[in-house]
Amino acid sequence: MTWFSNQKSSYCVVSSSAAAFIGVNIGTALSNMPDPTQVVALLKSQQIRNVRLFDADRAMLLALANTGIHVTVSVPNDQLLGIGQSNTTAANWVSRNILAYVPATNITAIAVGSEVLTTLPNAAPVLVSAMSFIHSALVASSLGSRIKVSTPHSSSIILDPFPPSQAFFNRSWEPVMVPLLKFLQSTDSYLMLNVYPYYDYMKANGAISLDYALFRPLLPTKEAVDLNTLLHYINVFDAVVDAAYFATSNLNFTNIPVVVTESGWPSKGDSSEPDATTDNANTYNSNLIRHILNNTGTPKHPGIAVSTYIYELYNEDLRPGPISETNWGLFDGNGVPVYILRLTGSGTVLANDTTNQTYCVAREGADRKMLQAALDWACGPGKVDCSPLLQGQPCYEPDTVAAHASYAFDVYYHRMAMGEGTCNFNGVATITTTDPSCSVMLQVTVLAFFREVLEETAPSQTPHPSLRHPIPRFLVVIRAFCAAKILTGTL
Repeated sequence: MTWFSNQKSSYCVVSSSAAAFIGVNIGTALSNMPDPTQVVALLKSQQIRNVRLFDADRAMLLALANTGIHVTVSVPNDQLLGIGQSNTTAANWVSRNILAYVPATNITAIAVGSEVLTTLPNAAPVLVSAMSFIHSALVASSLGSRIKVSTPHSSSIILDPFPPSQAFFNRSWEPVMVPLLKFLQSTDSYLMLNVYPYYDYMKANGAISLDYALFRPLLPTKEAVDLNTLLHYINVFDAVVDAAYFATSNLNFTNIPVVVTESGWPSKGDSSEPDATTDNANTYNSNLIRHILNNTGTPKHPGIAVSTYIYELYNEDLRPGPISETNWGLFDGNGVPVYILRLTGSGTVLANDTTNQTYCVAREGADRKMLQAALDWACGPGKVDCSPLLQGQPCYEPDTVAAHASYAFDVYYHRMAMGEGTCNFNGVATITTTDPSCSVMLQVTVLAFFREVLEETAPSQTPHPSLRHPIPRFLVVIRAFCAAKILTGTL
């Protein structure tokens, strides 16, 4: 099982007969944004077959060419007014940003704007026109059925979302929603919806349990029951998606599927966001992936695919706002996983599959001075972000040259797409199948620590700092070792 479903056509058709897929959003507000070829290398290594871009970046679209990856490109909100007011402008946009790349780049959808009704209401009157103009340009190039056109909505446009059967779209937006739904129906497209149980949970002031938001198992007495339909809801995600289905049907549209264009959970937050943690982010995204790929559907539409794009691929450290805004990613800018998803029994997914994966680490017995020189090069000219190795940072312990070098070597190796010759470092590195990330530095780092102690404490030398206070230093290393064993499930 992978991140995508085998599809007979080159575009996504969401129906009871189509398997759901998991995709990722790719934001670019990173201080150390990888170049497009590195992004694509990461996508390939993680078997990610569906992506959503927030623009139509030329370099990224060229890098995605001939990969088969299904790509959703976006019309940024700041271009929406011009496109919505001019058929010619829309046609030119399609020519520059779509026709220039297909069929080599497998563009399957266009997201026109993002949450326009709630973030750019002055553009709402031209939203459907923009979608229609873009679709007409696609039809003129015989791409109307291959590339779907839609627009992502915030779930906040749905009022009274529980019970789902009572949900309806904000009445003030009906002059937009009715023609928009007509457009989606007539073009065989889908409703794009951003679903964030994290925010629903935060706003509920205790009315929504954390277990309900995170897809954790609930006792039957804790399940939410829609008394109008007697449907049982065991997670917030399904309830929000069904609320969208019911709101759509309340406007007399019943055959428009939903694709969730954004969903996720932040791994870090400030003091006002105590539930933005690595463990909760891991739990939510792991359970979300299982839920989607099992084709469970929702209580209203069981078995009907709800394909979903996880927000997001990278932590975007340049995003404004609270700490959580910069911590939605599955990876940091170096391509290192923020956490290891718990997907036992769910097949080969993302960074958790170590089958056939290789890593670059410090060679056992390598000369310490040569290791240090290679580490300095990786963190300097090699452009590896080595800040996690600084004192007080997550990967500082174990504080050995071998451990730090293994981290830096592997980051460089993967940023270079594991190319030939990228794991050499003048002979002090070697390829292994054991993950050297700071959460799983195992016995080799502990052994390296003691080797350094022995090498640096000859009688004629100043005692190694570790030996001046041997018990605390020893306990630090053992604690790091045990934590690594626990994280990898080997203790």
